[in-house]
Amino acid sequence: MLRLVHTLVFLLPALFLAHSIKASAPKAAVYTGCKVPNTVALTFDDGPYINQTDISKMLVEKGAKGTFFVNGYNYECIYGKKVAARLQATYNAGHQICSHTWDHPDLTDLNATEIQAESDKIDVALQKILGITTQFIRPPYGSYNNMVRQVLSNKTFIIWDFDSGDSVGASVQESENAYDQAIAGNVTSLLALNHETEKTTVSDVLPYAINKLQAAGYNLVTVAECLGMAPYTSVEPLGQRDATWFCPEERSGD
Repeated sequence: MLRLVHTLVFLLPALFLAHSIKASAPKAAVYTGCKVPNTVALTFDDGPYINQTDISKMLVEKGAKGTFFVNGYNYECIYGKKVAARLQATYNAGHQICSHTWDHPDLTDLNATEIQAESDKIDVALQKILGITTQFIRPPYGSYNNMVRQVLSNKTFIIWDFDSGDSVGASVQESENAYDQAIAGNVTSLLALNHETEKTTVSDVLPYAINKLQAAGYNLVTVAECLGMAPYTSVEPLGQRDATWFCPEERSGD
């Protein structure tokens, strides 16, 4: 018994210190809205999907910019020839490209090693394809906790203050009404969540929202612009396809 007490006397301070270090570890900054007045950041999750080109063209035609939070392996492999070319075209059009993790898990369900891998894999892909390093990440489902923020402390988390509802079954009318209500509320700015994988978002809701927002006097800008921050921590020329451009999941049976 005495030995057990003696052991605990030495272990408890160590355990307390370990807890203190973890609790005081740096955490990623989290933004839930824009900082620059009179701006709207239209964001699109879950690509690069086939609708991305249409979204990009629509925004450019209206003198607007968007922000795309992309995955590495969700609906399609980011390294696919058509997918990578689509993403490069979107980037070249002046839109901002950010991380949405590799394959869209709830990061709070993962351990530290898995969380880091989800971030690293998509970062590597964006560097290879676009030549960029981004600090911006949107955790899937907007789900995060202190551990996720600590593991990805060098990132900036981007959530939202407006949800079009397109990914949870909102009708076109419901999404349009949501934009109308936000505008009627005279909000200073808007960080809007949309999904490029939803067909009616592209065909119906987005054209409506762009026209209404611009008519109300909002500037449609990237997330970086609406926060007054740089979009990337480094920028190099577009990458050239090589043997490393593949998704491991597609070769699992090799």
